Amino acid sequence: MRAGTWFALVLALIAAALVSLAVGPVAISLTDIWAALGGTGEAQTIAIIQTIRLPRVLLGLAVGAGLSVSGVALQATLRNPLAEPYLLGVSGGAAVGAVLGTSLGWMPPGAIALAAFGGAAVAVLLVLAVAHAAGGGSSSPVLVMAGVVVGAFANAAILVVLAGAPAGAVRDALWWMMGSLSGATWQAAAWLALFVAIGSAALWIRAREIDVLSLGGDAAAALGVDVDRATRTVFLISAVLAAATVSAAGLIGFVGLLVPAIIRALGARTSRSTLVAAAIGGAALVVVADVVARTVRSPAELPLGAVTALVGVPFFLARMRRSA
Repeated sequence: MRAGTWFALVLALIAAALVSLAVGPVAISLTDIWAALGGTGEAQTIAIIQTIRLPRVLLGLAVGAGLSVSGVALQATLRNPLAEPYLLGVSGGAAVGAVLGTSLGWMPPGAIALAAFGGAAVAVLLVLAVAHAAGGGSSSPVLVMAGVVVGAFANAAILVVLAGAPAGAVRDALWWMMGSLSGATWQAAAWLALFVAIGSAALWIRAREIDVLSLGGDAAAALGVDVDRATRTVFLISAVLAAATVSAAGLIGFVGLLVPAIIRALGARTSRSTLVAAAIGGAALVVVADVVARTVRSPAELPLGAVTALVGVPFFLARMRRSA
């Protein structure tokens, strides 16, 4: 990509973060934001910035980067421009774990994220097991179909669990499934940022394999790549990375589909440049979507997943038409 494109991406990220810090029930000027970040100024402004808005921004940055990086790796490895983390059953598994913990009432709020992560990990293992049982191993089409099957099973399991749950638990579970950054804390943002950084670095190191896999299985094998091993490794890293974002903020769809396509349209060609650019673009997109979610119907807040879906669904349909 050109230097000007990189500059525009970074500028968009900074602008999105500043707008998110400034906009809300209490509008805060850029001067006051800067002072509050340094711990000076009015006590109320410092509390709003450092306790509420800044952790929310950081969590949104980590969620957007994680989903986008995961989408880049999955689309290239599976050679499917419509592939994204949610297509592979990751979100369904995470939702089952979170809904079980919420509806049954036997887990404290802080443990819901762990339950969601555990459910997503089980879903990943099930996808691999179904693909192996179908005789496809790490074949891209078989993995996609296995993900669809596991996702459908997870949706059925959620309906069974919610059918007998109390009304309050059902409401909490549904709100989590629609995605939100409202529960952001410093601890959650820090852990997710660390996890996204490690997962993104692992994919960046394997960028050459991802580039070769995008050429097709036969071409990759001819170039000396163990196709099954490489595909399985990238799939696991991408799926677990997406699972971490889901466990932290719920189901936020279409980011992993939308951002990689935009980045490639801007001129990214190699996997390494696409991974970095997608992390920046995805982080900015989720932060902007969160601003829309909490301001359009203020003081009420829209689900973040609904806002991204309003943008992602038309894009998905357009991509399907173009692919056809």
